[in-house]
Amino acid sequence: MRTALLQSSGHPGSVVENLKVLDEAAGRAAAAGAGLLAAPEMFLTGYAIGDGIGHLAEPADGDSADAVAELASRHGLAIAYGYPERDGDQVFNSAQLVSADGTRLANYRKTHLFGCFERDHFTPGEQPVVQAELDGLRVGLLICYDVEFPENVRAHALAGTDLLLVPTAQMHPFQFVAESVVPVRAFENQMYVAYVNRVGQEGEFDFVGLSTLAGPDGVARTRAGRGEELLLAEVDPVLLAASREANPYLQDRRPGLYGSLV
Repeated sequence: MRTALLQSSGHPGSVVENLKVLDEAAGRAAAAGAGLLAAPEMFLTGYAIGDGIGHLAEPADGDSADAVAELASRHGLAIAYGYPERDGDQVFNSAQLVSADGTRLANYRKTHLFGCFERDHFTPGEQPVVQAELDGLRVGLLICYDVEFPENVRAHALAGTDLLLVPTAQMHPFQFVAESVVPVRAFENQMYVAYVNRVGQEGEFDFVGLSTLAGPDGVARTRAGRGEELLLAEVDPVLLAASREANPYLQDRRPGLYGSLV
């Protein structure tokens, strides 16, 4: 499945403008043969918008979700995007996956919040593994800091995730996560990992870009620079099956030795 990664910070504070950016990117991705477009963490609203997070937060089935479903259907490709999700009095840092016909397939709430900024504005999610079937692949969702916990990615591997989508807001000086940690996560768990970042200065944060789609061999199939960019790369189930056969980490585990981890 050809997968597109939209590396962009869009227009922080404006859902309307960010939907326009997503629409334009979806058109370009579809024209290039992509079946899936992934956008960064908090893409619909912006990340460093302070109390605007609470004001702009919407339910998982709100107006913005309907708008994304419409453009996914119009362009004929699945879309994964980050947004602030309101559920009663709580706000979650969430990512949603919508199919090419506009069906909402999966909604994930970030389980590991990073720093005081996120802990001040969000409630942590409690469901570690969220997946959906898409074009014969089992697709999972994590968000940014979540992927830095090996337990999270291993839980997805054990649940059969083939492609892990990670909308992110990775900032300086942690660019080594994009450069080194993500390919290692893909290799040690025998899956594809799509890590799609914001770029540039936003409030107090300097987002580093470097979005990537890493394969189960630990090799980056594509790698962005530090600017706005639309990347394209293939997720190949045949290569994935061969790699899992050659690197049987999951079969060679000895869970009885790991009790001290919890």
